Amino acid sequence: MRAPEEIIIQPLVTEKSTGLMAENKYTFLVDPGANKIEIKHAIEKLFNVKVLKVNTLMDRGKMRRVGRFQGRQPDRKKAIVTLKPGDKIKVFEGLE
Repeated sequence: MRAPEEIIIQPLVTEKSTGLMAENKYTFLVDPGANKIEIKHAIEKLFNVKVLKVNTLMDRGKMRRVGRFQGRQPDRKKAIVTLKPGDKIKVFEGLE
């Protein structure tokens, strides 16, 4: 099994993800090859919390152009993690 630091890339802070924190759900960018079980174990090990549920989704990269050059943003995978009632993640403390 891979190290938790390889699976969890960074927390994702958007207006929608900040609203989900009221429901005890936290959003992270994760490695595209990671599955739900790996994500659950990584979150539990890194933040010392109990994970009840993990939802994942693939976010496809958009096409962008600058002048005559055309490119594409990279694909990324998001994970929405539901924690046990009473648990909190310290990274998101000041955002609620």
